[in-house]
Amino acid sequence: MGGEALIIQADVADPDAVETAATQVERELGPIDIWINNAAAMLYGRIDDLSPEEIRRVSDVTYHGTVWGTQAALKRMRARGQGTIVQVGSGAAYRGIPLMSAYCAAKHAIKSFTESLRSELIHDGVKVHLTMVNPSSVNTPLYTWARNHLPRQVRPIGPTYQPEAVAEPIYWAAHARRREVHFGWGAIVVIAANKVAPGLVDRVLARVGFEGQQTSEPVAMDQQDNLMEPVDEDMGTHGMFDEIAISPALLSQAVARLGAGGLRAVAGIMLALAMRDD
Repeated sequence: MGGEALIIQADVADPDAVETAATQVERELGPIDIWINNAAAMLYGRIDDLSPEEIRRVSDVTYHGTVWGTQAALKRMRARGQGTIVQVGSGAAYRGIPLMSAYCAAKHAIKSFTESLRSELIHDGVKVHLTMVNPSSVNTPLYTWARNHLPRQVRPIGPTYQPEAVAEPIYWAAHARRREVHFGWGAIVVIAANKVAPGLVDRVLARVGFEGQQTSEPVAMDQQDNLMEPVDEDMGTHGMFDEIAISPALLSQAVARLGAGGLRAVAGIMLALAMRDD
């Protein structure tokens, strides 16, 4: 497409590695205009089955990696008085999902961190824009390489989108200077419903959140994961769920950009359906 790519291997959990990468980017490509924090590590299992080391690693990659990336970008953008930092969040930043406690906590931490920093920048008059994009489930290899303490293979919960579908609102958010963007029915419904009736969401997720996040395939005895170390295989951007993953429909895009009133309306409809099912 006429652009130039620069690939740098770095562990985002290491702040020195992130700083070194940012320096190399600016040395070879020039000033950073847009910085997107997107790294994440996934861990499935009941909280009793998770080790402190596993939980810490999820936080180091998903949350701390975002903090180190934000600091590296802000250090350069603040000096120039311009730039945009995009945090890739999740519906899990607003609502915890069973069997994903470490990941959900890290995404929620990103949300709070970004809100705190935004107020600091406003106070200091720094013209660096922060935005957070909260997508629904995305068909990436994240699920293939997740550390899994469950008896069966894991799968995304709710409507699942292809990576290209989510890249579009991330690109849009980076240029449209929105505070937040929610994308996809899964994220929209869980965020809105949790604002309206969190207790009901507790019960709904208790009912659908266990079977709904597992396939019928048992976990292989030699199952690999990338929680602590990279896996020596490149699957590209797509995961194993091309058959169920969807591209963005116009209605999904429109609802993703609704205000609070629109979200409450969607939540009301979904909660009414849930109560009727009960």
